[in-house]
Amino acid sequence: MKVEARVADIYRVLFDAAPNAKSVMLELWRDQHVEYLMKGLRHLAPSFHVLDANRPWLCYWMVHGLALLDETLDDDLENDIVDFLSRCQDKHGGYGGGPGQLPHLATSYAAVNTLVTIGSERALSSIKRDNLYKFMLLMKDKSGAFRMHDGGEIDVRACYTAISVASLVNILDDELAKGVGNYIASCQTYEGGIAGEPSAEAHGGASSFRAGWHFVKEWNADSKDGQINWLMVATPFGRCLVYVQGAAIALAQKLMAGSDEQSKQSQPSKLSSVDDSCGTSSSGLASEKSSVVDYAKIGFDFMKQSNQIGPLFHNIALQQYILLCAQVPEGGLRDKPGKNRDHYHSCYCLSGLSVSQYSAMTGSVSCPLPQHMLGPYSNLLEQIHPLYNVVLEKYEEAYEFFSSE
Repeated sequence: MKVEARVADIYRVLFDAAPNAKSVMLELWRDQHVEYLMKGLRHLAPSFHVLDANRPWLCYWMVHGLALLDETLDDDLENDIVDFLSRCQDKHGGYGGGPGQLPHLATSYAAVNTLVTIGSERALSSIKRDNLYKFMLLMKDKSGAFRMHDGGEIDVRACYTAISVASLVNILDDELAKGVGNYIASCQTYEGGIAGEPSAEAHGGASSFRAGWHFVKEWNADSKDGQINWLMVATPFGRCLVYVQGAAIALAQKLMAGSDEQSKQSQPSKLSSVDDSCGTSSSGLASEKSSVVDYAKIGFDFMKQSNQIGPLFHNIALQQYILLCAQVPEGGLRDKPGKNRDHYHSCYCLSGLSVSQYSAMTGSVSCPLPQHMLGPYSNLLEQIHPLYNVVLEKYEEAYEFFSSE
């Protein structure tokens, strides 16, 4: 109730303000946010020692936030970040929370997203993809899901981070995709949400990881229609859905094309027969490993699709909340009024602001119309790829780089 009262007080000030004052209140304090994030990249206070196992995350939150604000890093700082993340990379694959630490899927996600956001050839080529693939196979569980680290927990976070990273660096294949969709489907609950693991309580954070489903959806891994929307992928468990479905579609097209080229005598009995592996069939057509390019193109083709349903949230209301209630005058963003700013919320508030600005668009090639923006047009951020939460332009550069590898 205290938070609601604080938010209501802020909104009353806006509604009672003169037009000029409203315009100022609805500005994105871009320069202050850049200063806050840039300062964190260069130096953190001793109190941050509690995040010693999250150092790639700190890099990602700050680098991604700066990229959304269209702020470039100087070459020396970029190289320092690449060198640091290389020291976090385990010789057997994956990235730990710091140099010498155990490789972990979550910090691997943060490290890879950071390197993709930097986008230089040095940054992208520093990712040891062969070892990363081997690490992910080791984390693969017989349930179809992934475990976060050696001996670690198995849940939808691990599914999303593994599938997202694999897709982003073009190593996603049938072995990694196998069973993920069915595992995610088993985490659905009667009220329509997604739990972190089967039989647990539905949670917004777990539901956000659904996006990866689009990459690897098995044919019988059905989902509740009410949970699916293009904009669900703005939060990470909508994204697993996008990965899984896309992989299944690519496989179906491959099977059908192969069947047409051969005699019509060997038709697959049912599409559901490829359920568990998204890549095996008695006809032998899919015994040949499905092309990595098919998986890699899912994220690329996703951005070509029109948003035919529209957002499930009020995009102007979200912009209003972020601009009025999340910004801190000294720079940085926070969870809610009364809380302190931090790099985590700065990153995801800016991502949410970007999604809300672009959510009403019917394609990825144009800019939002003024009626879909709150405040001055200078508030406009860079567009993100909602499956990965990296700036779209950086994703496209990485797509080209890893497609040629």
